[in-house]
Amino acid sequence: MKREELFDLISGGEDSGLEFKRDGIESHETARVLVGLLNVEGGTLLLGVEDDGTVSGTSRTDLDEWVAEVCRHKIDPPIIPFLSWARDVEPGKNVLVVRVPLGPDKPYARVHRGRRTYFVRVGSTTREACREELEPMFQASGRLRYGVKPVPGATLKDLDGRRLRNYLTSVLGGTAPDRDDLDEWGRLLVNLDLLVESSGLFVPTVDGMLLFGSSVSRFLPQSGIRALCYPGTNRDYPARSDQSLKGPLVPLLAVDGSFVEIGLVEQAMDFVKRHTEPTAWLDGGRRVDRWPFPEAVVREAVVNALVHRDYTIAGTDTTLLLFEDRMEIESPGRLPNTVTVEGMKTGLRYARNQTLVNVMRDYRYVEARGMGVRDKIIPGMRRHNGTEPDLISEEARFIVRLWK
Repeated sequence: MKREELFDLISGGEDSGLEFKRDGIESHETARVLVGLLNVEGGTLLLGVEDDGTVSGTSRTDLDEWVAEVCRHKIDPPIIPFLSWARDVEPGKNVLVVRVPLGPDKPYARVHRGRRTYFVRVGSTTREACREELEPMFQASGRLRYGVKPVPGATLKDLDGRRLRNYLTSVLGGTAPDRDDLDEWGRLLVNLDLLVESSGLFVPTVDGMLLFGSSVSRFLPQSGIRALCYPGTNRDYPARSDQSLKGPLVPLLAVDGSFVEIGLVEQAMDFVKRHTEPTAWLDGGRRVDRWPFPEAVVREAVVNALVHRDYTIAGTDTTLLLFEDRMEIESPGRLPNTVTVEGMKTGLRYARNQTLVNVMRDYRYVEARGMGVRDKIIPGMRRHNGTEPDLISEEARFIVRLWK
């Protein structure tokens, strides 16, 4: 790094992506800083610079090798940093520039005295990560499946036995255990990742509760849909309708496939139909109704939002918003690692919550190919009214916007 570039960097002061440290820093402290950077957006550590930006320089000639060893033995998973020297920044004073990118294998841990500790960078400080920060990172990395975690306080009785029997018999075409054979029910549902066995008890998993829970919102308040209808084109107007849609994802079906009780997807579809008006005309004496949004596209967008959202984010529902000129469906959580909007448009498949995908596929809400954005949402809107849906990826949510 050139001298001018270094001073430009230092002039901005420490922030969420930049840390100053003197040469005497210990290995565990170096690892702590680098782990904090890796677990957020990556960044730079300047060795040989004081907290106030004064260049004190380095004294260890093998400092770059020492840093590489720290990254290999004190950080898990190990990393290879980008190292460069800024020499003679001031007469006889060198600075080692240590760059680490956004970590592809988050979360990273510092290993010190046999203990693994996770850190994050917040502003100009590095602190230990809390559980709410770690769980999304573990889930995105594939090392934690949040959906198979047990739901505290819930038991097998908190799942809807009618829906479970309906699923096993009418949907899967198999048989179900006797109503009172709890051991057999437990064994079967554990194999389906709908229950886990904990301390001798059968406990519903998060996915099991979302799919078949009798009182889902009691145990998982973030499980529903907040549905709002506005009279204008933004949220400044008072909502014409504001409803909290609650319940299990799947419906209860009759023998002929009709609904005995609807699930969360149908509740969302009913809300849209109640709060939108079709355009009608006569075609050869026959009345033709055309809804503002194609039903298949809306259903696909709703199902995707519910199936792929990040359920580790508590306290926020999936949101369905109707405006005068459009519909927006907001799914909490950023897209998983490696998934991009462009990738989705070209058919990239991913599943944050695999059990939800599997069961919803059994109910034919989800196609086996898993390319609904490319094959349903985009072409469906083009055929319907020639518009292009907006797919918006943000830090804390993913939005599908459909235009009337």
